Amino acid sequence: MINFRFLWVPLIGVLFFNVGARPATENVDPDTGRSTVIVVVGAAGAPEYGAQFVKSARLWEQACSKGDKKFIAIGLEEDENPDNRKKLQQTLASESQQTDAALWLVLIGHGTFDGRSAKFNLRGPDLAADDLAEWLKSAIRPLIVINTASSSAPFLTKLSAQGRVVITATKSGFEQNYTRFGEYLAGAIAEPQADLDKDGQTSLLEAFLTASHRVDEFYSAEGWLVTERALLDDNGDGLGTRADWFRGIRPVQRAEDGAALDGYRAHQFHLVQSEAENKIPPQLRARRNQLELEVVKLRDTKEDFPENEYFARLEKLLYDIAQIYEQTDTNEDNPK
Repeated sequence: MINFRFLWVPLIGVLFFNVGARPATENVDPDTGRSTVIVVVGAAGAPEYGAQFVKSARLWEQACSKGDKKFIAIGLEEDENPDNRKKLQQTLASESQQTDAALWLVLIGHGTFDGRSAKFNLRGPDLAADDLAEWLKSAIRPLIVINTASSSAPFLTKLSAQGRVVITATKSGFEQNYTRFGEYLAGAIAEPQADLDKDGQTSLLEAFLTASHRVDEFYSAEGWLVTERALLDDNGDGLGTRADWFRGIRPVQRAEDGAALDGYRAHQFHLVQSEAENKIPPQLRARRNQLELEVVKLRDTKEDFPENEYFARLEKLLYDIAQIYEQTDTNEDNPK
């Protein structure tokens, strides 16, 4: 008999998380192998900003250590003549080809936008969105790019693609004030309190939602006008979705043109996985993730099927997912 001990949490997420799915051909498991996290700390401009940037970078480092992820920092060292842009280019060239595990790029600092070109401020030459897009063209790993700087929204438009998650701290290049989203995201990425669906691990989506809500709470408490609105894109349409379109991890609004909302793919990425998740072998986890996406895709096309056929297809998918958890239980009870 199938053991449903681990089944309910992921299935609840699949059945009620109202987001568009990835195409079925995208079956790379975001948590197979050892992910790499590259954190780039930009030019501080003022000591108080520099201290906060370093603090955020250290929080990412701690999360990577806890989750056994490879951590690479650029911009924390004190070089007399730094060229962190070149260091990043070289690091991406090396890291983007090595494995099917996810590659995370986190930019912490200030940004600029002149109405045409958006840049991330580095010590040394700045990083333009166009240049980063060019460097990542040949990447074969699943990509997560998080730009927590001011004026970061144009990076989303340039970097959005199938198989990627892109997050920016602003929804416009003209949101040019200092952003607090980055510090809240760094704090939430491995925080148990940010585990909104209570499955024992905090996903990238959950960290994004938590950080966005904390930004709103900060501006409300200060009585200030909100000058930053973070976006998340993981369906490749280059539009992005704001956190206020969600309640919990469920979106409660739909785009006027009927386009799928973002979020489901981001909910499959975790820097620190739960004990239960770690017990699932990588190949089975990849299959489980793909089946979950198939359930979402089926649900989104429910109106295309007669009711009996829809539920028959759904039952088959859920049965296959249950079999994966059953096999995991069997392997755990009968170790070699």
